[in-house]
Amino acid sequence: MRILLTEDDDSVRAFVSRALELDGHKVETACNGVEAMDCLSSNDGGFDLLVTDVKMPIMDGIALAHEASGLWPGLPILLMTGFADQRERAQDLADVIRDVVTKPFTLQQIREAVSEAVEAEEKPKEANKAA
Repeated sequence: MRILLTEDDDSVRAFVSRALELDGHKVETACNGVEAMDCLSSNDGGFDLLVTDVKMPIMDGIALAHEASGLWPGLPILLMTGFADQRERAQDLADVIRDVVTKPFTLQQIREAVSEAVEAEEKPKEANKAA
């Protein structure tokens, strides 16, 4: 799976990136929503999953999710946040948000959340192949 990870904290970005690479995912990173949109645009949205922090400078994860889902409606999104009040801002994104992982999280928790999001995306593809 090809994953775009957007996180403004260098240590969290490195931690999550390494964890996902250990599971065999190809991970590209961005440090804010604007950089993530540039990456998505230059790859024509060609990622299997967008994992993004909610609270970031310049363009936060909710704005990124709105913009990305408008341009690439099939792109699944996983949010990470340490702020419970931010969940309400994502209510209208229920169709594209696969989960919200609360910080601080463990290596195992983020790996499981990504694994579940990936599996949810693979099921419709497998059903289409069988039809």
